[in-house]
Amino acid sequence: MVCLRPAALLLMVVVLAIAPALAESGAASATGTVPASVTPLAERIATLLNSPDLAHGFWGIEVVSVGTGETLYAQNADKLFTPASNTKLFTTAAALALIGPDYKFRTTVETTGTLDRYGRLNGDLVLVGRGDPNLSGRELPYDQRTQRNDDPVQALESLADTLVQKGVKYIDGDIVADDSYFAFERYGEGWSQDDLVWADGAPVSALTINDNVVFVNILPADRAGEKAFVSIKPFTGYYRLDNRIITTPAGTGRKFFVNREPGSMVLTLWGNLPLDDAGTNEALAIEDPAEFAAGLFRELLEKRGIVIYGHQRTRHTELATLSTFTATAIAPSHGGSDGGARPLKSDQPITLASYESKPLREDVRVINKVSQNLHAEILLRLLGRERGNAGTVEGGLEVLRGFLTQAGIAGDQYLFYDGSGLSRQNLVTPRAIVQLLRFASSQPWGAAYKSSFPVAGVDGSLSERLRAPRLEKRVLAKTGSLGGVKTLSGYATTDSGQTVAFSILSNNLNLPAKRVLDTIDGIVEAILDDVPARR
Repeated sequence: MVCLRPAALLLMVVVLAIAPALAESGAASATGTVPASVTPLAERIATLLNSPDLAHGFWGIEVVSVGTGETLYAQNADKLFTPASNTKLFTTAAALALIGPDYKFRTTVETTGTLDRYGRLNGDLVLVGRGDPNLSGRELPYDQRTQRNDDPVQALESLADTLVQKGVKYIDGDIVADDSYFAFERYGEGWSQDDLVWADGAPVSALTINDNVVFVNILPADRAGEKAFVSIKPFTGYYRLDNRIITTPAGTGRKFFVNREPGSMVLTLWGNLPLDDAGTNEALAIEDPAEFAAGLFRELLEKRGIVIYGHQRTRHTELATLSTFTATAIAPSHGGSDGGARPLKSDQPITLASYESKPLREDVRVINKVSQNLHAEILLRLLGRERGNAGTVEGGLEVLRGFLTQAGIAGDQYLFYDGSGLSRQNLVTPRAIVQLLRFASSQPWGAAYKSSFPVAGVDGSLSERLRAPRLEKRVLAKTGSLGGVKTLSGYATTDSGQTVAFSILSNNLNLPAKRVLDTIDGIVEAILDDVPARR
């Protein structure tokens, strides 16, 4: 028998204890597998998705290293999914690349008539829109949340003030609202009729005032049994109100409904509002943006003492009058004082007043931070007008397809019908989204693009998600949501400092939204925990 000193015995126990771990480590090194002490990303995601309620739907995921291009995880990455607002990633990327971050929209007031020394304008006064989406009270640049001032028609008021300064006192002609820069194509294919009443489904136009919505403010009356107080801003006369909301005793709960039939100018509201309710403010879509602008502009001019003898009317470009051509030039726009706008084809007009927008990059931030549908649709039509042959949905989509080919994305990886993602007919693969993100990261406009994404736990549609201290600010990603659809795609910085592009698309899930969003956020957290490096 060999007798061991206590110290030597202790050493042997330590060696024997660590020997299996050393052997396992050596085996892992030799075979290129991950140590058992580290759970691979695939297993962590499988654990998250291994639940009967989640199994009823479909999941598509891809995670790729931006630097190396290595695929770190993929599940159904080549399958087509409904992307919801992840569609905006494609529209905004194309706009930054082909139109340019510095592009500016220009709205003008023009006439082919003459202004005499008495202030009489002998001719029509034409308000010409060229796609500016921010003729509203929205404050730019966007800073963590949407901010609006108290004047939703400040741009129109500025134009009206300029006309007064020019000495206009009488208008013998009509007030014409001209949105012919884009085709009269207000809605996208595959949009739900239910969306068209609300701000999310507001009609698209080259002449957009206040996001093409009116704000309907609803307050309880002074006594139970009386009708609630309902007011509209701006342009109170645009809709006729049929108010049937009854004020009920305190504590009875709020329940009310809003309806507007397509083409109707009547808003019907019914339900109940308790006495102790603080009230609500709803943004409701208008019917014809140019008609709305014409009536509102006339009202503003008359308030300034300008006498108008003519009528108000609109000037549209009907879709049926346009031919289908193949999109050609896709070189970036370098802007200019007129935002690259093409001259009007009518007799050369005189510009009496003009209003210039902030640079395009500022609106791209709005689109992606808060998922603004209308503004994304305007960008799609702008692509068709400026880089294709027509300001139409199809004109924009044709330009978009050419851009995606340049980005290395095959045509069978996507199918788009609009620019916002409101259409349920849109389809895209997680791989296409990740390829777009990787392509953008190497482009001159890539920094502006990435900075437009919501930041986890900080702003936009991610302000209330991924808020844990170790997660906050490490994810920049675009959300997406429709009934049964929840998506998230963007960039993340892992624990080891690696930047990855990821796309998580879920479809056909009949679950509470929070359940699905928590699962998506759990997948993102697993990605941040880092994929062990291959040996």
